Amino acid sequence: MMLGSPVAGFAANAPNAVSGVVELFTSQGCSSCPPADRLLTQMATNPAIVALSFSIDYWDFIGWKDTLAAPEFTARQRAYASVLGQPRVYTPEAVVDGAYDVVGSDKAAIERAIREAKETKAALSVPVRLKESNGQLQIDVGAGNIEQPAEIYVLRVAKSSTVTITRGENSGRKVTYTNVVRAIHKVGEWSGKPESLKLTELKGDNEGYVVLVQQGSPESPGTILAAAKSVGL
Repeated sequence: MMLGSPVAGFAANAPNAVSGVVELFTSQGCSSCPPADRLLTQMATNPAIVALSFSIDYWDFIGWKDTLAAPEFTARQRAYASVLGQPRVYTPEAVVDGAYDVVGSDKAAIERAIREAKETKAALSVPVRLKESNGQLQIDVGAGNIEQPAEIYVLRVAKSSTVTITRGENSGRKVTYTNVVRAIHKVGEWSGKPESLKLTELKGDNEGYVVLVQQGSPESPGTILAAAKSVGL
């Protein structure tokens, strides 16, 4: 990874092209999740929405081990629960812009949360640009006013994954998951001044990237201030 000055021509005060980030916490072992999975697939067709599917593992004990889940995704959901004052985690849950949580199958509630996060939490108020070229990932974050430092994350995302579930609550179903997060890495910090990063690409076939600039830390995640995604996600 290399740090440097922003690429010439990047407007630090340019509007963010993304209007909302929706993180859906879902499980192959959850019978109420497929409607939320389908809604996320629909939302992903909107170029202004970053729609992400995080598979969690705490339902594995009821008969089916989620093939896409990872402990760090469950930890992210639990961290949100702590910050947002939730007594427990649940599926399907949508966390919007790192600021609000709603039931993941409730389209109206998700859309309302997107509006409120921009109005009250300064969500997605910072410009960011993501460029992939010659095996490298270029990230440029513009300037902005912040009350606390933020962290820059790169998420490796599979565009789709279809799973045939043979046990548990969804036994016999074939479910397609869209924009499935496979890994999340902190790659830098942002203090309000323009930043530029170059990374070596490590994605696999049928994968892309999402960049998030988020206040707080992995243990205490806050509002998402900027987001960008690969073409096709």
